[in-house]
Amino acid sequence: MPFHRTSPSDTAALVEQRIFGCAVRELRARRGLSQEQLGFHSGLHRNYVGAIERGEINPTFRTLLTVAGGLSLPLSEVISLYELRRPEHLTAEGDDA
Repeated sequence: MPFHRTSPSDTAALVEQRIFGCAVRELRARRGLSQEQLGFHSGLHRNYVGAIERGEINPTFRTLLTVAGGLSLPLSEVISLYELRRPEHLTAEGDDA
């Protein structure tokens, strides 16, 4: 099996995905929902919800809207919690845009 090096930007992206996933997990727990219930309310499979929460996938914008809808929250609230959980060094690196 070939060895793949992970670039710093790839590592940062994985960290970002995990932070977002933690925010989704926290909001789901606050709502008293299981992954299965969030999946039902958002039209996503519970395994997909779990993969988001574990930071295993990079969800599309449409999926972000779907997850927020399943939580009965505006997307801005989901993003706000993500921003609160995000380390400052990641914020400074990605603000070039």
